[in-house]
Amino acid sequence: MFVESARRGEQILKSSIKFGMIAVCVCCLLQITAPLAVHGAAAVKGVKPSDSVIEVNGVKFARSQFDVEMRKKLAFLKTQMPADRFQQIEPEVKKQVLDDFVIRTLLSQEVKRLKITATEGEMKEAMDRLKASLPPGTTLDEMLKKNDLTNEKFREEINLGIKINKLVLSQPQVKIKPTEKDVAKYYQDNKEKFKAPETVHARHILVAKKTGDDEKIKGEKKAKAEKLRKQLLDGADFTEVAAKNSDDLSKNSGGDLGTFTRGQMVKPFEDAAFSQKVKAIGNIIETDFGYHIIQVLAHNDPKVINLDKQTKEKISLFLQEQKKQDAFTEVLKKLKAKATIIIQER
Repeated sequence: MFVESARRGEQILKSSIKFGMIAVCVCCLLQITAPLAVHGAAAVKGVKPSDSVIEVNGVKFARSQFDVEMRKKLAFLKTQMPADRFQQIEPEVKKQVLDDFVIRTLLSQEVKRLKITATEGEMKEAMDRLKASLPPGTTLDEMLKKNDLTNEKFREEINLGIKINKLVLSQPQVKIKPTEKDVAKYYQDNKEKFKAPETVHARHILVAKKTGDDEKIKGEKKAKAEKLRKQLLDGADFTEVAAKNSDDLSKNSGGDLGTFTRGQMVKPFEDAAFSQKVKAIGNIIETDFGYHIIQVLAHNDPKVINLDKQTKEKISLFLQEQKKQDAFTEVLKKLKAKATIIIQER
């Protein structure tokens, strides 16, 4: 509730426009992402309008299907971000839909050319891995429905993802494992990344303000917050008071907001949370959302993460994934360089 809405809008845009068919294959199964682009030396513009929006090595993306994809993505985004930001995103979404088609087509053609296959055992393993990665309480059927995928289409995406993974892993640079020297160098060159920021674990009770509240109503709400605070000071259970009285969704977890860093909460809330003593019941804090009673459960100072065994393993894994990323990008670059990509104009 307290994270800046603009930042949330950007995150929603990035995640939603990338979670298409290619993202299911690449991001979920391979844990690889790459900058996508249709333009370049291989792209040929100025072709007269037709029933397709783009053609990749003879494979056409029908305009009707493109329009369907655009409507679905825009309809979802409209409900997830501020109106002013939504007005600006259509060109980004259009580019992403076209990019997805280009990448999918080029990779599908390449794995077919190389006769790369996926076994049933590999399919089952990939599906089990994806199921295990779903948010708690979310079923595979719910995920498919949300992303408008049939079981048949989902199996196709899993199949393609496995083939793409094999293609990437077959690249020479991926087969070279990071050395101790590589790990140590990355740690030394990226010291800033190994500083754990100052964090606070807090819970709160909110008496919410509403648009149009006059001074009298605001005064009554602040008085209510003060009354609740007194109950806590007198020994009332914070979890129970929050569950019964808070106007924030966090009341379902006793007001617990989890652990957060500076910059994640609105300023008055942040200043109070990072300055309060642990376990103390803070003074009433007013924000645009209303009146808050905050209790800090833990306050962790910033610290440097040492290059121990666990950190080394994480760096090594990161460097290996980076090699896959680079290999994936290089494969795409080569495929695009020799492809014929025709962008149709209306």
